[in-house]
Amino acid sequence: MARDLEVIDADGHITEEDSQLKRYMEPPYRDRGAVFYPRDNWDRSLGGTLGTRARDARSWLDAMDQGGVSTAVLFPTNGLSIGWIREPDYAVALCKAWNNFVSEEFQKVSPRLKGIALVPLQDVPEGVKELRRAIKELRLVGVMLPAVGLRKPLGHGDYWPIYEEAEKLDCMLGVHATVRGPHYFAGELFDQFIDVHTLSHAFAQMLQMTSMVLRGVMERFPRLRVAFMEAGCSWAPYWMGRMDEEWEKRGKVEAPLCKRRPSEYVKSGRVYLHAEDYEPLIGATAGVLSPQVLYYASDWPHWDSEFPENIDHLGNRKDIDPEAKRWLLAETAKKLYRLNGD
Repeated sequence: MARDLEVIDADGHITEEDSQLKRYMEPPYRDRGAVFYPRDNWDRSLGGTLGTRARDARSWLDAMDQGGVSTAVLFPTNGLSIGWIREPDYAVALCKAWNNFVSEEFQKVSPRLKGIALVPLQDVPEGVKELRRAIKELRLVGVMLPAVGLRKPLGHGDYWPIYEEAEKLDCMLGVHATVRGPHYFAGELFDQFIDVHTLSHAFAQMLQMTSMVLRGVMERFPRLRVAFMEAGCSWAPYWMGRMDEEWEKRGKVEAPLCKRRPSEYVKSGRVYLHAEDYEPLIGATAGVLSPQVLYYASDWPHWDSEFPENIDHLGNRKDIDPEAKRWLLAETAKKLYRLNGD
């Protein structure tokens, strides 16, 4: 059934390399001997048996043809660690380099490829400028927010100028985690990647949803669209209920900028979630939230991607009706990223 429907990949990845970004950096940053982003030593690919590489537009277009995908929105791989950069000027330089790279070598190569921007939250005034440039000049379709690495949670008032500018630009924000920095999500208790990765994305997204809702971001910016990437969707009904319980008892004192029940913000149609085929409760989650906020993403070419088989798996689900599948596979992504220009 899925092959009869349009498919948009709302979160794929470029496996960018330092040498590619260096071409878009000015001295002295270009001349650094160290790797650009913090790395770790986990064996993600299990000795090269899982995943692949996609460092250029041709690789992505070939994969899209194989999977029957009309459009793909592309995030970085190493750039998921942008929050761990401690030098503000270096963070600015890296974000500019990535934005120019994804614009020139992907988005300008084919209208089927859309780039996501990085902005330096380490220097908020410069971040606002780079956000404006990335959206208005480079025509990138959204901004990634790192779920781990920054010294303050995403709901902190220091970041609000970024959200104000995103709202003015009608630009989505995509909260994306990484396994780097496992102490952020209690992963430092474990010695195997399987444990750390199981925790990483889900726990980090819960952390940042809590911060953005209870600190008042969703109240202060009522037109802001926020997507939570690669953690599934069925955690959200549980989490909004838990936030409601806490808010009812303590919200007036400890979360005064959160004016309504947290669940109202999560169910407002402005919070978007990645539905993954391993989840048994996609249909139930669509019933609680809305099919129009659940989107498909491949995560290709990362080691845990099930692309393109997961397209057919989702298309054959019995707990999702045909109209909900249409939203899941393409229409939600169009709304989230404003791909139709509306």
